[in-house]
Amino acid sequence: MNIPFVDLKSQYQALKPKIQSRIDTVLEHGQYIMGPEVYELEKKLADYVGVKHCIAVSSGSDSLLIAMMALGIKAGDEVITTPFTYIATGEMITLIGATPVFVDIDSKNYNIDAALVEAAITPKTKAIMPVSLYGQCANFDKINEIAKKYKLPVIEDAAQSFGANYKGKRSCGLSTVGSTSFFPSKPLGCYGDGGALFTDDDYLAKLMREIGNHGQDGRYNHIRVGINARMDTIQAAILNAKMEIFPDEVKARQRIASMYGQLLEHKFAVPYIESYNESVFAQYTLLLSDHSERNEMQNQLTKYKIPSVVHYPTPLNLQPVFRYLNKPEGSFPISEKVAKRVLSLPMSPYLSEKQINKISSVILK
Repeated sequence: MNIPFVDLKSQYQALKPKIQSRIDTVLEHGQYIMGPEVYELEKKLADYVGVKHCIAVSSGSDSLLIAMMALGIKAGDEVITTPFTYIATGEMITLIGATPVFVDIDSKNYNIDAALVEAAITPKTKAIMPVSLYGQCANFDKINEIAKKYKLPVIEDAAQSFGANYKGKRSCGLSTVGSTSFFPSKPLGCYGDGGALFTDDDYLAKLMREIGNHGQDGRYNHIRVGINARMDTIQAAILNAKMEIFPDEVKARQRIASMYGQLLEHKFAVPYIESYNESVFAQYTLLLSDHSERNEMQNQLTKYKIPSVVHYPTPLNLQPVFRYLNKPEGSFPISEKVAKRVLSLPMSPYLSEKQINKISSVILK
């Protein structure tokens, strides 16, 4: 039984005629950059999230960079975020010249601990960047409350949570700016790199759109420094096709997560979803007792040709690139402890009950 970690092949087979038709249309009209499919996608995504503006861009990483550029964050500033995330979060803060200020995570949901954010604010703080990890949102009521008190913007790094709900609102529509990724393995993924930005702020949307297109407000009229971050039309066409079934895929992910939970929760620490959240389960992640148990389980899964992945084995404060921050081991104990114990299992809307039972039976042994 072949069990992929993310089953993109089955998804493609389900959508093949629509995807091929969409791509053929682009090949016929030949507008490979900024074609009509991009604007069609932006409207669909904005309507889905429930915000006024969506700006499609070239990647989730670029979306974070553009958001910070539009907010005027620069060298010498500080941005508060979590160390338990993919490198792109801290990387983009550093690329703009600012300093990432890490705050430890909540031990239950692995998102930034909102109760610790205020203590990390200094006169140099210019933004808060929570990460909605593994598919569920951080505590945005508390984070936004703190941000309002100190007049700070909030950028949601929602690379893993597009499609999730927080108190009845969609991820990406919870703060000043929402940013997501359409990397192929994400809940909504294209067939290359892609991303998007979301906001209700008209002026901020204008800035982000200009920055992502070389700082132009019109052809060859560059009014600010920007970057080349345009989404190509073929990727937009693919995402337009996928959006037709995305709500059903979200429900399937939640159903599969429930099946995993019923089989495993009596023996393992399964994902804890806050009562106010509906996760999109970008990953289905167990918390094991220690590093050695994780290694043993991965070895057993590999013997049965079942893939598993560690998201993420090393917190950002312990990455060589961030040694200059002088946050050695022990600085963020929960992040460091969790990083040694988490293990993500295969997750996609196309996992069968037979596959889930197979994975679970190997784990339970």
